[in-house]
Amino acid sequence: MSEIVVAHGYGASDDSVWFPYLTEQLAKAGHRVTVPRLPETGAPRLQPWREAYGEAALAAGPAESTVLVGHSIGGVNVLRFLEQHDPEANGVFAGVLLVSASAHPVGYEALASFFEDEFDWERIRRSARGFRILQAMDDPVNQPDPAEHVRLFVRGLGATAVVTPTGGHYGAAPDDHVEVPEAVRLVTELLAARP
Repeated sequence: MSEIVVAHGYGASDDSVWFPYLTEQLAKAGHRVTVPRLPETGAPRLQPWREAYGEAALAAGPAESTVLVGHSIGGVNVLRFLEQHDPEANGVFAGVLLVSASAHPVGYEALASFFEDEFDWERIRRSARGFRILQAMDDPVNQPDPAEHVRLFVRGLGATAVVTPTGGHYGAAPDDHVEVPEAVRLVTELLAARP
């Protein structure tokens, strides 16, 4: 059994957007999905979010059989956790999927702490075997150019990206419940690539 640990976004929780769908679909294949509730979701702060997510990611199981997933600012939180992860002591994660994540600030002052420093791409790359990006071109958050975020992630992480013409933010509000088969496929792909 493999583990998938999801970092939710701003104002969201474990039962938001496509997380129930992801959990149901991956459970059918024998995997376990965990979506830890991060503190103060309506007023996210980097350090408490990074610590809470990191504890859940490390507790899930061996890193080599664990895929980390982040939606929206949750994707940035995954990257910030990986910057501080010690792969020699705690293992290299099987992979990372970022869905509708931002590579730089997009105008939300409440999320400024997540972007105060440049990403340490090299440290992040050393902490996971593979990286996948899922981004819709009609995303209302990653404007004015959603493709720019994709380019930055592909360049910085050596990631493989899937860009769709539609899909919005893959759940614009926490109560939006959507099915995102592409996220299931990309997690499965990351798991299949394990040595």
